[in-house]
Amino acid sequence: MSALAITGEGSLTGGRPAPGGTDRRRRSSTAGWLLFPSLALVLAGLILPLALMARTSVAHFDAASPDLVGFTLENYARFFGEPFYLTILARTLLVALSCTAICLVLGVPAAFVISRVESRTLKTALILATIIPLLMGNAVRAAGWMVLLADKGLINSALLSAGLITEPVRILYTGSAVVIGLIAVLLPFMIISLQSVFEGIGDAYEEAAQTMGAPPWTAFFRVTLPLAMPGIFSGCLLCFVLAMNAYATPVLIGGPSFQMMAPKVFEQAIKVYNWPFAATIALVLMAVTLALSVASSLALQKRYGAL
Repeated sequence: MSALAITGEGSLTGGRPAPGGTDRRRRSSTAGWLLFPSLALVLAGLILPLALMARTSVAHFDAASPDLVGFTLENYARFFGEPFYLTILARTLLVALSCTAICLVLGVPAAFVISRVESRTLKTALILATIIPLLMGNAVRAAGWMVLLADKGLINSALLSAGLITEPVRILYTGSAVVIGLIAVLLPFMIISLQSVFEGIGDAYEEAAQTMGAPPWTAFFRVTLPLAMPGIFSGCLLCFVLAMNAYATPVLIGGPSFQMMAPKVFEQAIKVYNWPFAATIALVLMAVTLALSVASSLALQKRYGAL
């Protein structure tokens, strides 16, 4: 047997590539062309607008001209130099983290119960009951909360009729009202994300832990919950991103006195026509959201392994 025949890619083929390798390269090339339309759509619908927004954020604002004028960092200096905008950013972070934490606390037991229901009919009904609120727009749901939380709304009227309060309690147009409204929007996403994860885990691990003497709660917190951590992270990340970028709920329920980042972008772009500063606020919001998401992902990977 010659040396050529036992070296290189084509063993026993005279150094020629094996037919299987050629077929794999041909399939890879075909798959690359199939990915091209989606990559082009992402480029046109995401990358290019972000590049344009980044260019707009470093332009000088000229109320007399709609064109982008010059290059300047005055918009970023204004945002980070004024406590007013830093307060809005901190408030947005606090609301997003609070909503995510509450959705996690409420979503874990609900998703676990749904995943362990044996009746297929009942499980389908519970999943539909979770999904149906998503069929309504955020503005419609926010309007419903306005009716409930207003000074003369259903909640205050019921409390007054019961004699529990002597005058209406201020709920609407507060941070608490915004958190309540956002939780109503985000909770279905958390439940659906966790329910599929708990179903994938199954109850065999819990039964094994209980067989070894672990109480049900210990088995859940020490066995099931760590196994569900990838799904928990996905649900928390989804809720956090949606809460950070929420617009309709803060505007309608929070009112003008409770300002968050996304409504501020709209205000600067549409009401003030200061597109450079609006682009700056939007980029800061996106950068903070992305940085916190990546940091939490890395921390979780270090703690629980690859997600």
